[in-house]
Amino acid sequence: MAQIDLRSVYIEFPIYDVSKRSLKKDFLRIATGGNVAQDVNSHVIVSALKNINLSFKQGNRVGLIGHNGSGKSTLLRLLAKIYEPTQGQINISGHISPMLDIALGIELEFTGYENIYIHGTLLGLTKKQINNQLHTIAELSGLGDYLAMPVRTYSSGMKVRLAFAIATSIQPDILLIDEVFGAGDAEFMQRARQKMISLLKQSNIVIMATHSDELIKEFCDQALLLESGEVKYFGPVDTALEIYHKKSE
Repeated sequence: MAQIDLRSVYIEFPIYDVSKRSLKKDFLRIATGGNVAQDVNSHVIVSALKNINLSFKQGNRVGLIGHNGSGKSTLLRLLAKIYEPTQGQINISGHISPMLDIALGIELEFTGYENIYIHGTLLGLTKKQINNQLHTIAELSGLGDYLAMPVRTYSSGMKVRLAFAIATSIQPDILLIDEVFGAGDAEFMQRARQKMISLLKQSNIVIMATHSDELIKEFCDQALLLESGEVKYFGPVDTALEIYHKKSE
């Protein structure tokens, strides 16, 4: 059974060789939501997550809400095991399927078909699993004969379509999503939306970061509001959005 537990989790990033000039320090403070401190060795410390205590259980559909720099992407990368906590404990039961930077692993000099095999392998798929899904991935991408051509010949929209089609070939258990909607033409977006709905239905736990209230309301039954790396609210979607927008006024 899928489950995620975080207990007193902190993530801090030390930044070295940052000038003491006030302009740079002010810019860094703004970019990180004000989570900038200075340790005894005069190193700049960015506190990305602070004292996070959360549990996600089978059936949870959670939307992450918060301004840029609030900690949404950091939390997703922690759950995807890209980051290790500086302090605290994290326990995860279930296979994690991250859809964070979907273009990661796409090689420009290789063909679309070659990228399907390379990127699929990075996602943990076997060659047999990729072969079984090759037609579905190709059809979703809508790239036709372009799949036999190097990706460097693709437009930016075509690259997104290829990356999305490969990324959604996963068999989800715990699905992590970071702003994957919003690119491509209308026809592709309709196909992509149907594919995402299918993935969401198959997943045991879904945690999604998006700036779209509509997507949060459509796909999530709970919302987690983060502010400066701290949990400000975790509960029903409508209440979370109301608190978030009041803070934004």
